[in-house]
Amino acid sequence: MASTEDKAANKENVSSWKDSIYNPRTGELLGRTASSWALILLFYLVFYCFLAGMFALTMWVMLLTLDDYVPRCRDRVPNPGLVIRPDSLDIFFNKSDPLKYAQCVQNLESFLQRYNDTEQEKNEDCPQGKYFEQNDTEQMTKKVCRFKRDSLSLCSGLSDTSFGYSEGKPCVLLKMNRIIGLKPRGEPYINCTAKRDTPVEMQYFPNKGHFDKMYFPYYGKKAHENYVQPLVAVKLLLTKEDYNTVLSVECRVEGSDLRNNDERDKFLGRVTFRIKVTE
Repeated sequence: MASTEDKAANKENVSSWKDSIYNPRTGELLGRTASSWALILLFYLVFYCFLAGMFALTMWVMLLTLDDYVPRCRDRVPNPGLVIRPDSLDIFFNKSDPLKYAQCVQNLESFLQRYNDTEQEKNEDCPQGKYFEQNDTEQMTKKVCRFKRDSLSLCSGLSDTSFGYSEGKPCVLLKMNRIIGLKPRGEPYINCTAKRDTPVEMQYFPNKGHFDKMYFPYYGKKAHENYVQPLVAVKLLLTKEDYNTVLSVECRVEGSDLRNNDERDKFLGRVTFRIKVTE
């Protein structure tokens, strides 16, 4: 049995532990009085309000330096990448089965909606072969040069709604990524080659696959709200000898100062895709 002294010691320890949380004699909670806790809470309230105010002031000053139409910090990539539609680097389909290429056709048709006459009639009929510069205008919203989808001819989806997929001679669309202020020198055009010993015959639309200068420069998403990139369509004139074989095709932007041979970026000024047609 515990002695009277042990019981007294245990009772004193329990009392000491309770007093460390709340001492009824001094009114202290966790070792501090109510006034002490109030001062601490007031200090942190003022401190964090000060930090929030400093942060808000800093953000406000920074926003004053920004332009709604021209980004302060631009992308350091000076050359555009090349993108294809349909939105896939592997285009495999059976030309005899519409369900096999339906997704490709839908992707192309959906993408070309902004190039319909009903949309493009709102834009300007610009002179060809000249940059459409608008730096001297006071209007912040820039005009857009017209690009009609019928300029893509056999790959427009107007005369052939299957974009050539039903006959085994598919079309792919190519565009360059948008870069503010880009004005490519020379006459940029698309050149595609099949990575094999014998060449594959191709057709380019518009004529010779050129990107006309009138679609440059681009002034940004807000200033050039209705801007659409110029397109080049490539129709691969495949034959029966080309069917049932995976063909690797590389397309490059040629004829200008735009880079297309950077080994660190396979999409800078070029794109490679694979295509296989079965019947």
